[in-house]
Amino acid sequence: MDDEIQLISDGDGLAVIGNSTDVELFLASEGLLSLSKDFVLRRLGPFLRAGAGVAQAGSEIAANSGRWLKLTEESAHLCEKYGLMESKTPGISYAMVGKPGSIKSWLQIAEGSGALLTNPAILAGAAGIMAQLARQHEMSEIKSYLATIDKKVDDVLHAQKNAELGKVFGAGLDIESAMTVLDREGQVDDDTWSTVQARTHTITDALGWALGRLDALAEKVESATKIGDLAKMAKEAESHVQELLAVVARCFELQDALDVLRLQRVLDDSPGKLDGRRIVLKDDRQKRRELISQKIEHLMARMDAAAGTANSNVLLHLPAHRAVVGSINHVGIVVDEFHRPLGIESGRNSLEATRWWDAARDPAQLKNAAAEAGRKTAKGAGVVVVGAAVLWASRAALAGEERGEEE
Repeated sequence: MDDEIQLISDGDGLAVIGNSTDVELFLASEGLLSLSKDFVLRRLGPFLRAGAGVAQAGSEIAANSGRWLKLTEESAHLCEKYGLMESKTPGISYAMVGKPGSIKSWLQIAEGSGALLTNPAILAGAAGIMAQLARQHEMSEIKSYLATIDKKVDDVLHAQKNAELGKVFGAGLDIESAMTVLDREGQVDDDTWSTVQARTHTITDALGWALGRLDALAEKVESATKIGDLAKMAKEAESHVQELLAVVARCFELQDALDVLRLQRVLDDSPGKLDGRRIVLKDDRQKRRELISQKIEHLMARMDAAAGTANSNVLLHLPAHRAVVGSINHVGIVVDEFHRPLGIESGRNSLEATRWWDAARDPAQLKNAAAEAGRKTAKGAGVVVVGAAVLWASRAALAGEERGEEE
Protein backbone atom coordinates (compact mmCIF):
# COMPACT_ATOMS: atom_id res chain seq x y z
CA MET A 1 0.00 0.00 0.00
CA ASP A 2 1.31 3.47 -0.87
CA ASP A 3 1.35 6.29 1.67
CA GLU A 4 1.82 3.90 4.58
CA ILE A 5 3.63 4.88 7.77
CA GLN A 6 4.25 3.29 11.15
CA LEU A 7 3.87 5.00 14.53
CA ILE A 8 5.83 3.78 17.56
CA SER A 9 5.61 5.28 21.05
CA ASP A 10 7.51 4.50 24.25
CA GLY A 11 5.59 6.98 26.42
CA ASP A 12 8.31 9.62 26.13
CA GLY A 13 8.46 10.09 22.39
CA LEU A 14 6.88 9.11 19.08
CA ALA A 15 8.70 7.69 16.06
CA VAL A 16 7.13 8.04 12.62
CA ILE A 17 8.62 5.61 10.10
CA GLY A 18 8.02 5.21 6.39
CA ASN A 19 8.89 6.75 3.06
CA SER A 20 10.59 10.06 3.79
CA THR A 21 8.07 12.04 1.75
CA ASP A 22 5.10 10.34 3.43
CA VAL A 23 6.58 10.86 6.90
CA GLU A 24 7.10 14.57 6.29
CA LEU A 25 3.63 14.99 4.75
CA PHE A 26 2.06 13.23 7.73
CA LEU A 27 3.86 15.35 10.31
CA ALA A 28 3.22 18.53 8.33
CA SER A 29 -0.49 17.70 8.20
CA GLU A 30 -0.46 17.53 12.01
CA GLY A 31 1.61 20.71 12.34
CA LEU A 32 4.47 18.82 13.99
CA LEU A 33 7.19 18.57 11.34
CA SER A 34 9.22 21.47 12.75
CA LEU A 35 9.27 19.79 16.19
CA SER A 36 10.69 16.50 14.91
CA LYS A 37 14.25 15.32 14.43
CA ASP A 38 15.88 12.62 12.33
CA PHE A 39 15.50 9.01 13.47
CA VAL A 40 18.44 7.19 11.81
CA LEU A 41 17.04 3.76 10.89
CA ARG A 42 20.41 2.35 9.87
CA ARG A 43 21.31 2.25 13.57
CA LEU A 44 19.00 -0.77 13.75
CA GLY A 45 21.56 -2.76 11.76
CA PRO A 46 22.84 -4.79 14.76
CA PHE A 47 19.35 -6.28 15.16
CA LEU A 48 19.30 -7.81 11.69
CA ARG A 49 20.05 -11.47 12.27
CA ALA A 50 19.07 -14.60 10.43
CA GLY A 51 15.45 -15.48 10.95
CA ALA A 52 11.94 -15.09 9.68
CA GLY A 53 11.08 -11.61 8.52
CA VAL A 54 14.61 -10.24 8.94
CA ALA A 55 15.27 -9.87 5.22
CA GLN A 56 12.03 -7.95 4.82
CA ALA A 57 12.87 -5.79 7.84
CA GLY A 58 16.33 -5.07 6.43
CA SER A 59 14.84 -4.08 3.11
CA GLU A 60 12.35 -1.78 4.84
CA ILE A 61 15.06 -0.13 6.91
CA ALA A 62 17.07 0.54 3.76
CA ALA A 63 14.06 1.96 1.90
CA ASN A 64 12.52 4.09 4.62
CA SER A 65 13.41 6.87 7.00
CA GLY A 66 12.06 8.08 10.31
CA ARG A 67 11.39 11.16 12.40
CA TRP A 68 11.16 11.38 16.18
CA LEU A 69 9.42 13.92 18.37
CA LYS A 70 8.98 14.38 22.08
CA LEU A 71 5.53 13.55 23.41
CA THR A 72 4.04 16.87 24.45
CA GLU A 73 0.53 18.22 24.70
CA GLU A 74 0.72 19.02 20.99
CA SER A 75 2.01 15.62 19.86
CA ALA A 76 0.50 13.21 22.39
CA HIS A 77 -2.93 13.51 20.76
CA LEU A 78 -1.63 11.43 17.84
CA CYS A 79 -1.46 8.35 20.07
CA GLU A 80 -5.13 8.75 20.96
CA LYS A 81 -6.18 9.85 17.49
CA TYR A 82 -4.73 6.80 15.77
CA GLY A 83 -5.37 4.32 18.56
CA LEU A 84 -1.87 3.04 19.28
CA MET A 85 -1.96 -0.52 20.59
CA GLU A 86 0.35 -2.19 23.12
CA SER A 87 3.02 -4.44 21.64
CA LYS A 88 4.80 -7.44 23.15
CA THR A 89 7.75 -5.14 23.88
CA PRO A 90 7.15 -3.65 27.38
CA GLY A 91 6.03 -0.04 27.32
CA ILE A 92 5.89 0.17 23.52
CA SER A 93 2.70 0.89 21.56
CA TYR A 94 2.24 1.13 17.81
CA ALA A 95 -0.14 1.71 14.93
CA MET A 96 -0.20 1.57 11.15
CA VAL A 97 -1.50 4.66 9.36
CA GLY A 98 -2.24 5.12 5.66
CA LYS A 99 -4.18 6.99 2.99
CA PRO A 100 -5.89 4.20 1.07
CA GLY A 101 -7.45 4.95 -2.30
CA SER A 102 -8.69 8.49 -2.87
CA ILE A 103 -9.16 9.28 0.84
CA LYS A 104 -7.14 12.38 1.63
CA SER A 105 -6.96 12.14 5.41
CA TRP A 106 -4.67 9.75 7.26
CA LEU A 107 -6.46 6.76 8.78
CA GLN A 108 -5.50 3.89 11.05
CA ILE A 109 -5.32 0.65 9.09
CA ALA A 110 -5.57 -2.90 10.40
CA GLU A 111 -2.33 -4.14 8.86
CA GLY A 112 0.33 -3.05 6.45
CA SER A 113 3.26 -4.33 4.47
CA GLY A 114 5.89 -3.04 6.88
CA ALA A 115 7.93 -5.47 8.95
CA LEU A 116 9.14 -3.26 11.81
CA LEU A 117 6.03 -3.75 13.90
CA THR A 118 5.96 -7.51 13.37
CA ASN A 119 9.60 -8.11 14.32
CA PRO A 120 10.11 -7.98 18.13
CA ALA A 121 13.89 -7.57 17.87
CA ILE A 122 13.63 -4.62 15.49
CA LEU A 123 10.89 -3.03 17.59
CA ALA A 124 13.02 -3.39 20.74
CA GLY A 125 15.93 -1.79 18.91
CA ALA A 126 13.76 1.11 17.81
CA ALA A 127 12.64 1.58 21.42
CA GLY A 128 16.26 1.73 22.59
CA ILE A 129 17.15 4.40 20.05
CA MET A 130 14.01 6.35 20.97
CA ALA A 131 15.15 6.30 24.61
CA GLN A 132 18.47 7.85 23.54
CA LEU A 133 16.69 10.54 21.55
CA ALA A 134 14.46 11.35 24.55
CA ARG A 135 17.49 11.76 26.82
CA GLN A 136 19.26 13.95 24.27
CA HIS A 137 16.17 16.11 23.90
CA GLU A 138 15.97 16.56 27.66
CA MET A 139 19.67 17.42 27.80
CA SER A 140 19.08 20.17 25.26
CA GLU A 141 16.17 21.54 27.30
CA ILE A 142 18.26 21.54 30.49
CA LYS A 143 21.14 23.32 28.72
CA SER A 144 18.72 26.03 27.64
CA TYR A 145 17.42 26.35 31.20
CA LEU A 146 20.92 26.63 32.68
CA ALA A 147 21.81 29.28 30.11
CA THR A 148 18.98 31.52 31.34
CA ILE A 149 19.91 31.67 35.02
CA ASP A 150 22.08 34.52 36.21
CA LYS A 151 24.82 32.42 37.77
CA LYS A 152 26.66 29.75 35.79
CA VAL A 153 26.31 26.32 37.36
CA ASP A 154 30.07 25.75 37.21
CA ASP A 155 30.57 28.96 39.24
CA VAL A 156 28.13 27.59 41.81
CA LEU A 157 30.01 24.30 41.98
CA HIS A 158 33.40 25.99 42.38
CA ALA A 159 32.06 28.30 45.10
CA GLN A 160 31.16 25.42 47.40
CA LYS A 161 33.53 24.30 50.15
CA ASN A 162 32.74 20.63 49.44
CA ALA A 163 35.79 19.43 47.47
CA GLU A 164 33.94 16.45 46.00
CA LEU A 165 31.33 18.77 44.50
CA GLY A 166 34.00 20.55 42.50
CA LYS A 167 34.75 17.28 40.70
CA VAL A 168 31.44 17.58 38.85
CA PHE A 169 33.10 20.12 36.56
CA GLY A 170 35.73 17.59 35.48
CA ALA A 171 33.15 14.82 35.20
CA GLY A 172 31.12 17.01 32.88
CA LEU A 173 34.14 17.50 30.61
CA ASP A 174 34.73 13.74 30.37
CA ILE A 175 31.07 12.94 29.71
CA GLU A 176 30.72 15.68 27.09
CA SER A 177 33.88 14.39 25.40
CA ALA A 178 32.38 10.89 25.26
CA MET A 179 29.19 12.31 23.73
CA THR A 180 31.32 13.99 21.05
CA VAL A 181 32.97 10.65 20.29
CA LEU A 182 29.54 9.03 19.95
CA ASP A 183 28.31 11.81 17.68
CA ARG A 184 31.33 11.63 15.36
CA GLU A 185 32.08 7.90 15.37
CA GLY A 186 28.67 6.40 16.07
CA GLN A 187 30.02 4.34 18.98
CA VAL A 188 31.92 4.60 22.24
CA ASP A 189 35.28 2.82 22.45
CA ASP A 190 36.46 0.97 25.54
CA ASP A 191 38.93 3.64 26.68
CA THR A 192 36.36 6.42 26.46
CA TRP A 193 33.76 4.34 28.29
CA SER A 194 36.14 3.37 31.11
CA THR A 195 36.90 7.06 31.72
CA VAL A 196 33.21 7.91 31.86
CA GLN A 197 32.36 4.97 34.11
CA ALA A 198 34.80 6.23 36.72
CA ARG A 199 32.83 9.48 36.94
CA THR A 200 29.37 8.10 37.72
CA HIS A 201 29.66 8.34 41.52
CA THR A 202 30.76 11.95 41.26
CA ILE A 203 27.40 12.82 39.68
CA THR A 204 25.27 10.84 42.13
CA ASP A 205 27.18 12.27 45.13
CA ALA A 206 26.66 15.83 43.91
CA LEU A 207 22.97 15.20 43.34
CA GLY A 208 22.64 13.81 46.85
CA TRP A 209 24.45 16.86 48.27
CA ALA A 210 22.12 19.32 46.51
CA LEU A 211 18.99 17.47 47.60
CA GLY A 212 20.33 17.36 51.16
CA ARG A 213 20.79 21.13 51.09
CA LEU A 214 17.18 21.57 49.97
CA ASP A 215 16.12 19.47 52.97
CA ALA A 216 18.25 21.61 55.26
CA LEU A 217 16.58 24.77 53.96
CA ALA A 218 13.15 23.22 54.57
CA GLU A 219 14.12 22.38 58.16
CA LYS A 220 15.33 25.94 58.79
CA VAL A 221 12.08 27.41 57.54
CA GLU A 222 10.08 24.91 59.60
CA SER A 223 12.03 25.63 62.80
CA ALA A 224 11.41 29.39 62.63
CA THR A 225 8.47 30.45 64.80
CA LYS A 226 8.82 34.22 65.03
CA ILE A 227 7.65 36.29 62.08
CA GLY A 228 11.01 38.04 61.78
CA ASP A 229 12.83 34.72 61.70
CA LEU A 230 10.40 33.41 59.07
CA ALA A 231 11.17 36.39 56.85
CA LYS A 232 14.90 35.79 57.31
CA MET A 233 14.66 32.08 56.49
CA ALA A 234 12.41 32.70 53.48
CA LYS A 235 14.93 35.21 52.17
CA GLU A 236 17.74 32.68 52.63
CA ALA A 237 15.75 30.11 50.67
CA GLU A 238 15.12 32.69 47.96
CA SER A 239 18.86 33.29 47.54
CA HIS A 240 19.93 29.64 47.55
CA VAL A 241 17.20 27.55 45.91
CA GLN A 242 18.03 28.56 42.34
CA GLU A 243 21.71 27.69 42.86
CA LEU A 244 20.83 24.29 44.29
CA LEU A 245 18.36 23.53 41.52
CA ALA A 246 21.00 24.52 38.97
CA VAL A 247 23.27 21.84 40.45
CA VAL A 248 20.41 19.31 40.38
CA ALA A 249 19.67 20.17 36.75
CA ARG A 250 23.33 19.81 35.75
CA CYS A 251 23.52 16.42 37.47
CA PHE A 252 20.31 15.32 35.73
CA GLU A 253 21.73 16.46 32.38
CA LEU A 254 24.91 14.42 32.94
CA GLN A 255 22.84 11.41 34.08
CA ASP A 256 20.91 11.65 30.82
CA ALA A 257 24.19 11.67 28.89
CA LEU A 258 25.39 8.62 30.80
CA ASP A 259 22.15 6.82 29.92
CA VAL A 260 22.70 7.60 26.23
CA LEU A 261 26.23 6.19 26.45
CA ARG A 262 25.09 3.10 28.38
CA LEU A 263 22.40 2.33 25.81
CA GLN A 264 24.91 2.74 23.00
CA ARG A 265 27.36 0.34 24.63
CA VAL A 266 24.66 -2.31 24.95
CA LEU A 267 23.44 -1.68 21.39
CA ASP A 268 26.98 -2.20 20.07
CA ASP A 269 28.01 -5.14 22.25
CA SER A 270 24.82 -7.02 23.23
CA PRO A 271 21.83 -5.78 21.21
CA GLY A 272 19.67 -8.58 22.58
CA LYS A 273 19.94 -7.00 26.04
CA LEU A 274 19.06 -3.49 24.91
CA ASP A 275 15.38 -3.67 25.78
CA GLY A 276 16.06 -4.86 29.32
CA ARG A 277 18.62 -2.13 29.87
CA ARG A 278 16.24 0.47 28.45
CA ILE A 279 13.57 -0.50 30.99
CA VAL A 280 16.02 -0.45 33.91
CA LEU A 281 17.36 2.98 32.99
CA LYS A 282 13.84 4.34 32.50
CA ASP A 283 12.85 3.11 35.97
CA ASP A 284 15.98 4.63 37.51
CA ARG A 285 15.30 7.94 35.82
CA GLN A 286 11.70 7.97 37.04
CA LYS A 287 12.87 7.30 40.60
CA ARG A 288 15.30 10.24 40.37
CA ARG A 289 12.54 12.51 39.12
CA GLU A 290 10.22 11.41 41.93
CA LEU A 291 12.92 11.93 44.56
CA ILE A 292 13.68 15.42 43.27
CA SER A 293 9.97 16.29 43.17
CA GLN A 294 9.51 15.05 46.74
CA LYS A 295 12.35 17.21 48.04
CA ILE A 296 11.04 20.30 46.28
CA GLU A 297 7.46 19.65 47.41
CA HIS A 298 8.69 19.25 50.99
CA LEU A 299 10.47 22.61 50.83
CA MET A 300 7.48 24.39 49.27
CA ALA A 301 5.13 22.87 51.87
CA ARG A 302 7.30 24.28 54.65
CA MET A 303 7.38 27.68 52.96
CA ASP A 304 3.61 27.65 52.47
CA ALA A 305 3.23 26.89 56.17
CA ALA A 306 5.46 29.90 56.89
CA ALA A 307 3.23 32.00 54.67
CA GLY A 308 0.22 30.83 56.66
CA THR A 309 1.87 31.90 59.91
CA ALA A 310 2.87 35.28 58.49
CA ASN A 311 -0.59 35.72 56.98
CA SER A 312 -2.23 35.33 60.39
CA ASN A 313 -0.09 38.05 61.94
CA VAL A 314 -0.39 40.94 59.52
CA LEU A 315 -1.43 43.73 61.90
CA LEU A 316 1.85 43.91 63.80
CA HIS A 317 4.13 42.48 61.09
CA LEU A 318 3.04 43.89 57.76
CA PRO A 319 6.58 44.40 56.32
CA ALA A 320 7.69 40.91 57.43
CA HIS A 321 4.49 39.40 56.03
CA ARG A 322 5.11 41.01 52.68
CA ALA A 323 8.74 39.86 52.71
CA VAL A 324 7.74 36.25 53.39
CA VAL A 325 5.13 36.23 50.61
CA GLY A 326 7.54 37.87 48.16
CA SER A 327 10.31 35.36 48.88
CA ILE A 328 7.95 32.39 48.55
CA ASN A 329 6.58 33.65 45.23
CA HIS A 330 10.12 34.10 43.92
CA VAL A 331 11.06 30.56 44.95
CA GLY A 332 7.87 29.30 43.28
CA ILE A 333 8.91 30.92 39.99
CA VAL A 334 12.39 29.41 40.27
CA VAL A 335 10.89 25.96 40.88
CA ASP A 336 8.56 26.29 37.88
CA GLU A 337 11.51 27.24 35.67
CA PHE A 338 13.41 24.19 36.91
CA HIS A 339 10.44 21.87 36.34
CA ARG A 340 9.86 22.95 32.75
CA PRO A 341 12.82 21.21 31.00
CA LEU A 342 12.13 18.04 32.98
CA GLY A 343 8.52 17.98 31.86
CA ILE A 344 7.23 18.15 35.44
CA GLU A 345 3.93 19.95 35.86
CA SER A 346 3.71 22.35 38.76
CA GLY A 347 0.42 24.23 38.61
CA ARG A 348 1.44 26.40 41.55
CA ASN A 349 -0.37 29.71 42.02
CA SER A 350 1.30 32.85 43.38
CA LEU A 351 0.42 33.91 46.91
CA GLU A 352 -1.12 37.29 47.57
CA ALA A 353 -0.11 39.48 50.50
CA THR A 354 -3.00 40.37 52.83
CA ARG A 355 -3.87 44.06 52.89
CA TRP A 356 -3.66 45.70 56.31
CA TRP A 357 -7.26 46.98 56.17
CA ASP A 358 -8.50 43.46 55.40
CA ALA A 359 -6.54 42.10 58.36
CA ALA A 360 -7.91 44.90 60.60
CA ARG A 361 -11.44 43.64 59.93
CA ASP A 362 -10.51 40.02 60.75
CA PRO A 363 -11.30 39.04 64.40
CA ALA A 364 -8.61 36.36 64.33
CA GLN A 365 -5.99 38.91 63.27
CA LEU A 366 -7.08 41.27 66.06
CA LYS A 367 -6.90 38.46 68.59
CA ASN A 368 -3.40 37.45 67.47
CA ALA A 369 -2.21 41.06 67.60
CA ALA A 370 -3.69 41.60 71.06
CA ALA A 371 -2.10 38.40 72.34
CA GLU A 372 1.34 39.34 71.04
CA ALA A 373 1.07 42.91 72.30
CA GLY A 374 0.01 41.53 75.67
CA ARG A 375 3.12 39.37 75.88
CA LYS A 376 5.27 42.43 75.18
CA THR A 377 3.49 44.60 77.75
CA ALA A 378 4.52 44.73 81.38
CA LYS A 379 2.86 42.03 83.41
CA GLY A 380 -0.43 43.20 84.87
CA ALA A 381 -0.62 46.35 82.73
CA GLY A 382 -4.19 45.61 81.83
CA VAL A 383 -6.38 45.68 78.77
CA VAL A 384 -6.01 49.44 78.22
CA VAL A 385 -2.25 49.19 77.76
CA VAL A 386 -2.64 46.14 75.53
CA GLY A 387 -5.21 47.92 73.44
CA ALA A 388 -2.97 50.97 73.18
CA ALA A 389 -0.10 48.81 72.04
CA VAL A 390 -2.24 47.21 69.36
CA LEU A 391 -3.53 50.62 68.26
CA TRP A 392 0.00 52.02 68.09
CA ALA A 393 1.29 49.08 66.10
CA SER A 394 -1.75 49.19 63.85
CA ARG A 395 -1.18 52.85 63.05
CA ALA A 396 2.47 52.17 62.30
CA ALA A 397 1.51 49.32 60.00
CA LEU A 398 -1.13 51.47 58.33
CA ALA A 399 1.44 54.17 57.65
CA GLY A 400 3.66 51.54 56.04
CA GLU A 401 0.70 50.33 54.01
CA GLU A 402 -0.02 53.83 52.72
CA ARG A 403 3.63 54.45 51.87
CA GLY A 404 3.70 51.14 50.00
CA GLU A 405 0.69 52.11 47.93
CA GLU A 406 2.24 55.45 47.04
CA GLU A 407 5.49 53.88 45.83
